[in-house]
Amino acid sequence: MFEDRKHFVTIGNFLHEPNWNGVLYLKEDIWPLIRKQLPDTELHIYGAYPSPKVNQLHQPKDGFLIKGRAESAQEVMLNAKVCLAPLRFGAGLKGKLIDAMECGTPSVTTSIGAEAMHAELDWGGIIADDIQEFANGAVSLYSDKTKWIDAQLKGSEIINQVFDKEFHSKLLIDKLEQLQKKLNQHRHKNFIGSMLMHHTISGTKYMSRWIEEKNKKPL
Repeated sequence: MFEDRKHFVTIGNFLHEPNWNGVLYLKEDIWPLIRKQLPDTELHIYGAYPSPKVNQLHQPKDGFLIKGRAESAQEVMLNAKVCLAPLRFGAGLKGKLIDAMECGTPSVTTSIGAEAMHAELDWGGIIADDIQEFANGAVSLYSDKTKWIDAQLKGSEIINQVFDKEFHSKLLIDKLEQLQKKLNQHRHKNFIGSMLMHHTISGTKYMSRWIEEKNKKPL
């Protein structure tokens, strides 16, 4: 499997600013350092809604290839050797990194990218915020089969422990059942929700009155 995978990949909706910023970061700072050490490799960049400014980054001679929307994120990850995700801002779960771990594709990301993604487990690849360390880590994973397999196994461990479907499904069902049993109490404590509901109802009431008055006026 290691020998069959030949290129790097990054993926993400181009309308999402952290993704677009990450592609620019790769283009201007990181990819030239990787390409210097691996002059024959390519970076395949996938994402929906590529604008003209995105497509202008397409540079086949530099191995920097804008591929546009992916029909299947999993297929893209399965064909890549290393996923690059140099995210400099954003929060929450990062789908591209979950896809990479599910497909056995080691990743190089930043501390922002790995945030809230792996509990206390070792990352399935490399976490680096320094540009040179990021590039060196990507080259190391791409070139060293032992490191690549080790990172692959660590990614699988994160998926199995942190993102276990049965475990989280049970938590969700238990939480919903608890809320259903104490729904009135829960709503009473939900001040912001009550406030928003109040204003929604008030807004609907006054909008109805406005429509009534508007309809009274002769055409």
